[in-house]
Amino acid sequence: MAAALVDLRAERLASAPRRGATPETGTSAQRLHSAVVAARTLGDLVAATPPVGMLNLERIEMVPTGIQRGELVSTIPLAPGEETAVTHKEWSVTSREFTTIVTDSLEEVSETGVTDNTDLSQSTSSESQHSNQFNITGTVQGGIPIISGSSTTGFTSQDSRSDSATESIKHARTTTEKAASRSRQEHKVTISTTTQTGTSETSTRVLKNTTQQPVRIDYFSLMRTWRVRLYRYGLRLTYDIVVPEPGAAMRRAYADLEALRAQQAPFEFPVKPSEITTDLVGPDGEPLDEGEEGGVPRYLWLADRYGVTVRPYPAEPVPVPASSHVGTNGNWWFLDVEFDVPAGTAIREILLDAQVGKEDGDDNRLNFDVIGTVPQPTWNGLGGPLILRGHRLMATPEVPFLHGHSGKQKVTFFFHHSAEVFVALTARRDLTAEAIDQWRNEVWTALFEAAQTRYFARQEEIAAQIMVIEDQLANVDTLTLRREESDEIMKSVLRFVLGADFAFMPAEVIAAFEAAGVDLRHGIGFDGPTLGMDQDQWTLLRQHEDLIRFINQAIEWENVVTFLYSYFWDVPPSWPFIRGLRHPDPSRQAFLRAGSARIVLTVRKGWEQRWMRFAEGGSPDAGIPDAYLSIAREIAAYDDRNYPGIPPANPGRTATRLQEAVYTTSSANVVPSAGPVTVRVESSAGFVVGLPVVLDAEDERGIQETALITAIPNATQITVDKVAFAHQGTAAPFPVLQPGEKGALIAEWNEYTPTSGTDIAVTSNLSTIA
Repeated sequence: MAAALVDLRAERLASAPRRGATPETGTSAQRLHSAVVAARTLGDLVAATPPVGMLNLERIEMVPTGIQRGELVSTIPLAPGEETAVTHKEWSVTSREFTTIVTDSLEEVSETGVTDNTDLSQSTSSESQHSNQFNITGTVQGGIPIISGSSTTGFTSQDSRSDSATESIKHARTTTEKAASRSRQEHKVTISTTTQTGTSETSTRVLKNTTQQPVRIDYFSLMRTWRVRLYRYGLRLTYDIVVPEPGAAMRRAYADLEALRAQQAPFEFPVKPSEITTDLVGPDGEPLDEGEEGGVPRYLWLADRYGVTVRPYPAEPVPVPASSHVGTNGNWWFLDVEFDVPAGTAIREILLDAQVGKEDGDDNRLNFDVIGTVPQPTWNGLGGPLILRGHRLMATPEVPFLHGHSGKQKVTFFFHHSAEVFVALTARRDLTAEAIDQWRNEVWTALFEAAQTRYFARQEEIAAQIMVIEDQLANVDTLTLRREESDEIMKSVLRFVLGADFAFMPAEVIAAFEAAGVDLRHGIGFDGPTLGMDQDQWTLLRQHEDLIRFINQAIEWENVVTFLYSYFWDVPPSWPFIRGLRHPDPSRQAFLRAGSARIVLTVRKGWEQRWMRFAEGGSPDAGIPDAYLSIAREIAAYDDRNYPGIPPANPGRTATRLQEAVYTTSSANVVPSAGPVTVRVESSAGFVVGLPVVLDAEDERGIQETALITAIPNATQITVDKVAFAHQGTAAPFPVLQPGEKGALIAEWNEYTPTSGTDIAVTSNLSTIA
């Protein structure tokens, strides 16, 4: 990026107008120069910053050294001859709290089934018969000259009317409804019992001033004195690295929580009643393309989606038939045919089938009509019978007869000069808009209830999952939390130190585990009498385990130092999520919210060079630049010279041991010698013959060395077995150190802790207790 900035500013300077020196040109040149200097400085810093360093190991020791008078607690002044009573009261209180949590869980499941059977069938038969007969007979006889008359008159009138109506209604409907409800009620009661027991002791003392001078009785608290020493007992090679998102794996549970909580919302049903249609759709619920075959009605697709059985779309209504057969006498005749159109349907059209006979006589012309329909000229003035088949009755030229009518209907026919008559009506029906809306509402209600039941069941599952995850996050002991964080630190270090090619378990090792029949999901294997792998796989597995042992031994993972960096060093889109992470343990919360972490690894003593080869070359025996190896050697050599290390568990009885380090300086010039050399020192007190001594300081000269004390001639001289480097004490005194087993003492101070004791004094010196 620095190089890109340099190129950009150089391009701007080159594109400036060539009209001599201007302020703009000078500013561009200055900016280019600054960018070049900054880029070079950054490159030098990056190149000169190796990932290795050193870390001093320090230890604090606290030893009690005695009891000392502390702060003034109380004071009682007494005048000459005054007497007072002092009550001293001591008490102790023991508190015990017992908490009982009682959880009652009640789960109710109710299921209701309703079955309604209703049969519906309708049959209407209407018959009307009318017969009228009128006969007159007259006979007249007469004669002249003798008048004789005879008159015979006969009148016969017969009227017959027969009405027959048969109506049968049977309603059949089968409805099965099943409703289930599930409710869960939890009641948690926490009972806390706190018991406090206390003991107190009261003592009363009478104080009297028998002197002629006023006195003061002072009470002081007693403090325990501790001698604190800070020792530096070792030096370790460190490997310094910064890794991103150290707690990334632990955030997974919080991401799952966020996803589950995002699903907790009021129930909303996305399907509208208007979407309940019979249009064909594909498996994705989208309408079929033009020419595409297959598909299912949309309402059935929705029913399958929500797992519910719905009432099918109402079938095409069957036509309603009605007919009548009557004999007429040729006069005007009206015939009514009645029928019922079931609810939920309406007449689409009416088809007429008729066969009308003509009255005898050439002058009689047959006339036929359906009252309320468009007149048909061909039905009037007929000289023969009328036969109609499937004639569509029309109220107007555009509107069918009785179109849209429902319920009980009556059609009236007119006949003139007719004989036997048969008429039959076929009423074709359509579903009404109300019937379709009722069906649509029933289907929508079934879908809604099924979706709501499924949604509430899912919400219960989500709430249970959230409770489980929260319990797993909160109910973990502190030691386990720290152990988990250490594991994540170790995993992050290995990933970013060893590079993208490193695998915690290579594919060939996984293949060996599979050959052994290991349960890879649960990590269960090698529990049989044999390993279940061949020699090559066994060798690969052993090599991998050797690598694991090396990684865990080369680094003092128990001494790893971690510095957590703020959340904004993570990717910006994750900032709101990270800021919202919460945990009861503050250390775990800080670990979760860290955007990056600086990790300082301490290399175990004796493993410095092998670790450097492994970290930089990928193998404990890899070849790497000598600069890294020289640093490792120098740190190991310094630790060997200055810190003798932990003594053996069972040292020999005659072994010489030195607990505390002894320090002095030398102002003499010491020249190299392969034989014994006597060095003049400021003081030889405390030095021990037979133990090593460190000459000079560790600096860029590289002349610090270790020698063995062979003799102590006097109080200002020591004799060492050899000297490898020249030490110029006359220019500046150089240190002479004999390390102790505890390490180098670098600081010492006192600490005080309170006790339950009390001290008393008479007329203390106020200046000494201030």
